[in-house]
Amino acid sequence: MKSILLIGLGRFGYHMAVKFHAMRHEVLAIDRDESLVNRALPYVTNAQIADCTNEKFIKSLGVRNFDVCIVAIGSDFQSSLEITALLKDNGAPLVLSRASSDVHKKFLLRNGADEIVYPEKQIADWAAVCYSSESIFDYIQLTPEYSIYEVSVPPSWVGKTLALLSARQKYSINVLATKKGTNLDPLTGPDHVFQADERMLIMGHNKDLDKFLHI
Repeated sequence: MKSILLIGLGRFGYHMAVKFHAMRHEVLAIDRDESLVNRALPYVTNAQIADCTNEKFIKSLGVRNFDVCIVAIGSDFQSSLEITALLKDNGAPLVLSRASSDVHKKFLLRNGADEIVYPEKQIADWAAVCYSSESIFDYIQLTPEYSIYEVSVPPSWVGKTLALLSARQKYSINVLATKKGTNLDPLTGPDHVFQADERMLIMGHNKDLDKFLHI
């Protein structure tokens, strides 16, 4: 269980609060808008109505005692910059700040943010990949070069074993797991026989994955 300071309870911050609650983390949530604070109350350990651009208030929070401090403000970039800087100046060990553009990301990092979340871009990238092919169902970018895809089993693979297909040698990809409905079979073995109604989780270099998905 982690101790989390969550600043900003708009749609993004609210959904983070709900997820943290489901994961049983301790969350102190803060926003200037009383209605937003009241909406989040069932999902946080504690909540306050306050202006986090006030340095005295930030000092009173003891931010160095939180595992992570999240600046989830999306509509007021100046406040986001100021709060990010204040958190780091007062000893916050890890500051995650929300960006809404590449320029915002650059300035937040310069102001002390340790990590950046850019939800609009990240969701746009995910949707573009997933809807670019009927065979792609999910996608996770691990690094700029490597990704994991959830894809349908190619028709030419049906009825064949992983060992017979030699996927790693032929396509430079790793089959991590197979999935049928909601049932996941991790660590797919060499004797696994692929079926038409299965999906696969495959990992590899983006160039190799792109070649495999277009064979």
